[in-house]
Amino acid sequence: MQNEKHDMGQLAHDAQALMAATADVAGEKVGEARKRLAAALDSAREIASNVRDKAVAGAKVADQAVRENPYQAVAIGVGVGVVVGYLLARRCSRNND
Repeated sequence: MQNEKHDMGQLAHDAQALMAATADVAGEKVGEARKRLAAALDSAREIASNVRDKAVAGAKVADQAVRENPYQAVAIGVGVGVVVGYLLARRCSRNND
């Protein structure tokens, strides 16, 4: 997740640098491309903000649910672990045959 965040930040930085480098370039196509790039950057920032907000809200809900029902949360975790372990053991035994 951290790498993706860094990559998105680097992409936004590169796009802004490109816009700054072409600021003095005249031409209808360059102007149109700059407008589209600016709109895409704004859209990407908005989407990233929405995703971050939803992730934080989801984490808060999950945290609250675990705090309200700690034994159920532990039981669910153990159950999921047992199922995953069973499936992995079964897969490994088939590969060895």
